[in-house]
Amino acid sequence: MSDTNDILVLTLGATPPARLDKALAEVVPEGVSLSRSRLGKLIEGGAVTRLSDGAVVTKMKTQGIEGEEWQVAIPVAVALEAEPQNIPIEIVYEDDDLIVVNKAAGMVVHPAPGSEDGTLVNALLYHCADSLSGVGGAKRPGIVHRIDKDTSGLLVVAKTDAAHQGLAAQFADHSIDRVYVAFCITAPSAADPRLRGLPGVAFETGGVLRIATNIERHKTDRKRMAVAANSGRHAITRARVIEDFGGRAARMECWLETGRTHQIRVHMSHVGHGLIGDPIYGTRRRVKVAGLDEVDARVITDFDRQALHAAKLGFIHPISGEPVAFESDLPNDLKMLEMALSKLK
Repeated sequence: MSDTNDILVLTLGATPPARLDKALAEVVPEGVSLSRSRLGKLIEGGAVTRLSDGAVVTKMKTQGIEGEEWQVAIPVAVALEAEPQNIPIEIVYEDDDLIVVNKAAGMVVHPAPGSEDGTLVNALLYHCADSLSGVGGAKRPGIVHRIDKDTSGLLVVAKTDAAHQGLAAQFADHSIDRVYVAFCITAPSAADPRLRGLPGVAFETGGVLRIATNIERHKTDRKRMAVAANSGRHAITRARVIEDFGGRAARMECWLETGRTHQIRVHMSHVGHGLIGDPIYGTRRRVKVAGLDEVDARVITDFDRQALHAAKLGFIHPISGEPVAFESDLPNDLKMLEMALSKLK
């Protein structure tokens, strides 16, 4: 071991795959967190050496042979450039491998141009301090999914490379259980012929609305996503009405089979039931507040963020293998919105 690298020697097994990254990934010892994608980056970065001749190999298509020894120089995790910041966050669960946070509306998850600080990552770098063992070569929280700035609710973040890989695999195979609460304009109905005529829209047993379309970046407004016919990435959302507020609005339960950017917001807008308060995808229609007193009417008409909350999150713990599940109550602004909407009935 040097001051800057951990040295790992791997011996290829019988009939190794033709790609070096795959061949090395097969023989990584149990307990060592080193994914195939990470190995690929190390190969391309000149960190992998064939010990028989001392050759540094940088091409992943290199063919190894059975019993051949390869040295992998793994850089010691370095601190992320983002600054730790003492920002209050609500911790729902934490152990040595991961942390589940109930994110407040208004907080950006990851630093980006225009939001370089004050993010969840900045807060976690401060909160977790030395408990981050390194994700992808950096001492940073492993962000495996995100929720929009103005969406509230549950988010799981990895603290170790092994947890990051395990969670990422579950998101990739869509086995994560994610349930959102949304408040939309008017109430979707299986009896609505307009809905049944929309491409990709169907109703399943129990009145479950299934929306299956492609989603891609909007062609002229790069801040928006849009439903696409023959391009983009496939996205599936299911939703059902939990409470109908006199036909003028509805509390919906939405769950994701896929996880595309703005997916629920785009899909609910696509079916003509945009979320209350959504500044980007909200439809031109507004909740009809006739008959309400001024206070309740203003709660609805002035609601200033998309009415969306990540309420439930369930997955297999990537280290223990045990199923875990978490729930989050509605934040106060959504509780007030729901109380006002209830008076429409």
